[in-house]
Amino acid sequence: MTITITTSNVNGIRAAKRKGIETWAGEHTPNVWCMQEVRAPQEEIDPIFDEFAFEYATAGAIADQGELTRVNEVCRVKGRAGVGLLTNLKVTGKRYGLPGLDEDVDSGRWIETDITTPSGAELTVACVYVHAGNADDPVKMGQKYRFLDTMLVRLGQLRDEAADGGRQAVLCGDFNIAHTPLDIKNAKANETHAGFLPEERVYIDKWLGEYRFVDVMRQLAGEVQGPYTWWSQRGRAFDNNVGWRLDYQFATPGLAATAQGFSIDKASSYDTRWSDHAPVSITYDI
Repeated sequence: MTITITTSNVNGIRAAKRKGIETWAGEHTPNVWCMQEVRAPQEEIDPIFDEFAFEYATAGAIADQGELTRVNEVCRVKGRAGVGLLTNLKVTGKRYGLPGLDEDVDSGRWIETDITTPSGAELTVACVYVHAGNADDPVKMGQKYRFLDTMLVRLGQLRDEAADGGRQAVLCGDFNIAHTPLDIKNAKANETHAGFLPEERVYIDKWLGEYRFVDVMRQLAGEVQGPYTWWSQRGRAFDNNVGWRLDYQFATPGLAATAQGFSIDKASSYDTRWSDHAPVSITYDI
């Protein structure tokens, strides 16, 4: 039986709502939907999640609104970060925050949900938003590297749990790193910019090597240029497809082996998109 997992940076859920994100929700109804940069207080997130539940129910994706499980963490720095997750699958566990980090700026960047698929498979889904960083600001780069270093500990634990047919895991989110020149339109021009620094890219090398996670979309797409998931708001980057691939699903090998296909739901035009990122959906036959 297949399930669909989607990750999307919503670039502010209140702004996305004004631009029609709930219509997208009703048309797609992924089984697990991971959101980053929610950037709203809890009292404003709740009614928007209620609308998503209504769209799911109307589409027949849940029996009633109460069966769409919501998990989210608001960043303690107002207007920053924030991650959320919705699922119509059975939830057996929820965890908030990346273990080992307790600074305000690191909050609202990591949540985990344990789910059980209709076929009985048990998965851990992490919704992740990594600091963007700024190559000209040592403080911001320090925050990013601290987060990435701490991630390695948790990735090792998830890798070990998945070994020998154990609970599989997938990390979904905006990681704010383009891994290789295939993941960015103008690689040479961005080698000194945050998001494509060699020091950042080596972390993904570790995830795929030492930690044995799989970049599922790249596995499915092959060694082709792109496809991209983020386009700058400046100039005509969107219209000319001058993009970056910043949004990923990194899965343990057992789960990655079940991936059947992916889609990047890039809007048809600049004025119809509800975020500067496009949702990335992957279907798994579990």
